[in-house]
Formats: sequence, C-alpha cells, structure tokens
Amino acid sequence: MTSDQLTRAAGDHRWPKWSTMCLLRLLGLPVLNACLVQPHWSTAELCVAIESLAASAGVTRLMLRSDGGVETRQYYRGGNSFPLNELEPRAAALQQAGRAVLLLEPTNRLTNRLSVLLRMERPARGQPGRFVVEALGPGYDVGDLTRGGISPQVTAVVEGVDWSRYDKPSWGDLKIRRDLAPTAEHTRRLRRLERLVAYELLDDNLATAGPRITVESWPPTCAPLDLRRSCDPTLTVVRRVRSWFEDAFIIASAKPNRDWTCLATSLSDLGCGRTVYWDVIDGAYKYGIGTGHRR
Repeated sequence: MTSDQLTRAAGDHRWPKWSTMCLLRLLGLPVLNACLVQPHWSTAELCVAIESLAASAGVTRLMLRSDGGVETRQYYRGGNSFPLNELEPRAAALQQAGRAVLLLEPTNRLTNRLSVLLRMERPARGQPGRFVVEALGPGYDVGDLTRGGISPQVTAVVEGVDWSRYDKPSWGDLKIRRDLAPTAEHTRRLRRLERLVAYELLDDNLATAGPRITVESWPPTCAPLDLRRSCDPTLTVVRRVRSWFEDAFIIASAKPNRDWTCLATSLSDLGCGRTVYWDVIDGAYKYGIGTGHRR
C-alpha cells in the first residue's frame, strides 16, 4: 500500500484492527503483511485476496482474524493460521456474521519468544499519566495477556508521564515487578494449556478425531516445549523498555482521539529475529463504552 492508501485506511474507523495496523505501518513500526476483506465482498473477491496475499508472502497458510467496530466479549477469537484450502469457508462464515476478515502472514503462536502488552494511561488530557509494560516469556502469546486472564511474569511501570511532551524515562523512573514464584508459574502454565485446548488446538484442527482433549488428559511432555522450561524475561524487558516507550509515545501522539485515557498495543517477538506489532486499542471503544471517535 502507498502512503496515501495507508493514510486513508488509518482514518477508516469501521475496521479498528485494520485501521490501526495501517497507522502502525505509517509510523514505521513493524506489522505483518495483511489484507482486509469486507463483509459484502463476494466469494470470488475473497478467494483472490487469499491467493494474492499467499503468493506475495510465499506461504501456504494464512492467519485469520476478524474486524468490525464494536466487539462483544463472545466474538471470534482469531489468530490461528490455516492451510489455504480451509480459509474460504471459515472467512465466509465471518462475513455472513457481518464481520470483516483480516488475512495475515502466518505465525506460530507456540514459539513466541516474548509477548508484550503496552499501556498508555492518564486520567484526562493534559494530566500526567503512566506507561505500563506487561510481559510473558517463551511459550505464551499476546492473547494470554489481552483476553486470557493470565498474569504477566514481569511488569514495568513509569509514573508521571507527560504524554504531550516527549521526555525519555531514566532508569531511576523504571519500577519492575516480577511474579515468577513456583505457584504463580504453575497457575500460569495451567491457564495457558486451558486456552490452547479451548481456542487454539481445536480451532486449528490440531485436535484429532477421538476423545476430546482436556488439560487433565494432556501429558506434560506434549505441552509446547518452551512452556515446560523456566524462563525469566526480566532482563529482556529491561533492555527494551525505553525503546518501547518511544514507540508508545509516537502511537499516542498520532491517535485521532485526542481525549484518550487508556490506549494499548501489543507486540510479539516471533522467535525468528522478527518482532511485530498487532493493533492499537482505545479503551473507550473496545466494547462499546464510547459512541464515536472524538477529535
């Protein structure tokens, strides 16, 4: 997409995930290659989009997400990658439900090296706020932080942030909290496995025919390898937190809603020398709390 095309797409708030992905791209932040298929597009147009993106990325699988304004808490939990021949019926079902389809380069959410949620908070425009980083190490994905109810292993906080004027935080401004006790790690892994069974393995057709997979029946040796290793991501978080602050400040400065009180974005270290941002969430509009975009 050209800069003008990205600018127009970033201003189209009918599709929040897509528009903020385009905004992130405009800001020079890394995102997955993707395309949007609107709900009213035909099957032929959907198939062309699938084939074109797959050919452009040189892949035989694509990730499936959905988009479309205000979301309910029961909306389709996308993010899995499927073979091309399985995409069309799944995407068409989302279109029939009135959702736009987001097709993206495939990733393996089982092999992420780091999953991070960045929050920019303030009580009101012009008032000092704070910057919060929540991170999980290998074996997790950003969905565990954003909707999985899994507590972060490491949290970093910078208080007293003036989001209207850039001021790089010093190391003394950084407060780190670690939650790596054995009981916390056990609870975290169990919850991750529950999510894998409920939303990812079954949706991704990894659960073969036969008895339904449950966490209790799943041998620990079958869990994702990285989930069975003890890993402390603290050092990685500390090394990167100030660069993440710069990214967060740029995102907050570019947000059309100038009266925001809580913004969030997430990123994944995919484990192949590549880190990508996903989208940007304005807390006032995620589940319909607000009624429109103020400027």
